Amino acid sequence: MKLSIERGTLLKAVAQAQSVVERRNTIPILANVLIEAEGEAVHFRATDLDIEVLDRAPAQVERPGATTVSAVTLHEIVRKLPDGALVTLSEDGAAGRLTVQAGRSTFNLATLPKEDFPVMATAEYTSNFAAKAAELRRLFDKSKFAISTEETRYYLNGVYMHVAEGEGGQVLRCVATDGHRLARIDADLPAGAEEMPGVIVPRKTVGELRKLLEDDDAEIAVSVSETKVRFATPEITLTSKVIDGTFPDYSRVIPQNNTRRMEVDAAEFAQAVDRVATVSSERSRAVKMALEEDRLVLSVNAPDSGAAEEELAVAYGDERLEIGFNAKYLLEIASQVDRENAVFLFNSAGDPTLMREGDDTSAIYVVMPMRV
Repeated sequence: MKLSIERGTLLKAVAQAQSVVERRNTIPILANVLIEAEGEAVHFRATDLDIEVLDRAPAQVERPGATTVSAVTLHEIVRKLPDGALVTLSEDGAAGRLTVQAGRSTFNLATLPKEDFPVMATAEYTSNFAAKAAELRRLFDKSKFAISTEETRYYLNGVYMHVAEGEGGQVLRCVATDGHRLARIDADLPAGAEEMPGVIVPRKTVGELRKLLEDDDAEIAVSVSETKVRFATPEITLTSKVIDGTFPDYSRVIPQNNTRRMEVDAAEFAQAVDRVATVSSERSRAVKMALEEDRLVLSVNAPDSGAAEEELAVAYGDERLEIGFNAKYLLEIASQVDRENAVFLFNSAGDPTLMREGDDTSAIYVVMPMRV
């Protein structure tokens, strides 16, 4: 195998591959990227057995062929090469070496046989549709902060993507929760997605998927089966197993009768919470919200480190209410608001609170209160 490729193109492809491979693995081949060159393109494939990413890049292929080499090492080399360099990759099969050349730099890397590289079995996808990158990015970006990190409740370690009934008919919905907070984001249902089975997309896949969704106008081909999900652009295909479990009935925890309504400037609110939380003890980071007519007082009282208080002007017309929250949860939710105003709907100090952006119900968040 011998090929020449522009350094920027190579870096982009190898960066995607090396982020998928597991740093600590007992199977050496899983640390490698499979490089396959033929025609006018080179394919880079990496997997951790749960996720597989395939990146296609244009190249001048002199001798077609395939080999595998350490993804992290190759990425480090390419990253340190000068911008605009032309990189030549040539493989000596007999010696088990891949030579990387650019300008006056030459590197010889150990390879492993391509036959040992595990390729993910292709599933029969029951649903195939196209979605705009910007829509998918919004669905996953706004929900992923609520993914649980608790390994015992593994079915919460991802984003539940499914078709649901919204106010105006069927929607494509993403939900994530860890039991303390919940995010539910809706988007218009793409044509062809009506029969899609609901799947739980794992946290690592959500992180990797973000790299495919940078270009707002890109069309992403989405394929879903009971066990796998695939997202593809013309250059990159990301295939992932889905979490084998049942996502809980989240609709039961979304409060329906919260009538006490507070409207506040989202950016001002987030900054104020951040300021008062500075003195709180790291463990709980509890912030108390005291509400009365058109005014909100945020306060923290940490006996061992001090106290803080800040007042904000808000739109609120109900009776006085005192309620406490974990500061980190409030900050994460407030930072999701794209519009100016965040609307909080309360019931009582012990009940879950609902938050949304203005009157938009396509993105809603639920957060459990804390005792303060």
